[in-house]
Amino acid sequence: MRIVIAEDSVLLRAGLERLLAAAGHQIVASVEDATGLLDAVSRHEVDLAIVDVRMPPTFTDEGIRAAVLIRAQNPGVALLVLSQYVEERYASELIADSGGALGYVLKDRVADVEEFLRVVRAVGDGGTALDPEVVQQILVRSRRRSVLEDLSPRESEVLQLMAEGRSNAAIAERLHVSAGSVEKHISSLFAKLGLPPVDGENRRVMAVLRYLESEDR
Repeated sequence: MRIVIAEDSVLLRAGLERLLAAAGHQIVASVEDATGLLDAVSRHEVDLAIVDVRMPPTFTDEGIRAAVLIRAQNPGVALLVLSQYVEERYASELIADSGGALGYVLKDRVADVEEFLRVVRAVGDGGTALDPEVVQQILVRSRRRSVLEDLSPRESEVLQLMAEGRSNAAIAERLHVSAGSVEKHISSLFAKLGLPPVDGENRRVMAVLRYLESEDR
């Protein structure tokens, strides 16, 4: 296969180059950032792109965002995300839009060289290879979002204002409703989020955490 590698770690990038070349693959480009990755895919005839999630300049999600763009613009390019992190939002998008030829493997969980090469071949041949931890985190995120989708528009507004640190009185003033109405909305959203009264547990904090965990980042 004709492969492009996008990895900011010089040592890992060099190791992947040697490993894949020894297995009979052709490395058409080896780059350190998302810009170089997109340029390489546009300039070369690429069969497979191996992509890290976090790359320069911000080391947040540049790599996987580039992978999403490649999938949209170059659907014939197989993608293998190789990272230490699970970026749930874009991973979910990739998997949802994927007809195959996609892998997401955690670096720390690659058992051995032969297993990695098997994944490379499988993804390059149009298959799918997803680390169980990746699947688990995506499912957790999906469950969190589905719970929030049960909230009414007004309850969602109240929860958002709670996340901003506003008191019940401040929320009532902002929404032009009574304090009693706010309390009813909060009781309802607590119930929908599965947060019954429990001694020693701050339900308000727990509700805000559910909201923050489900936010797109």
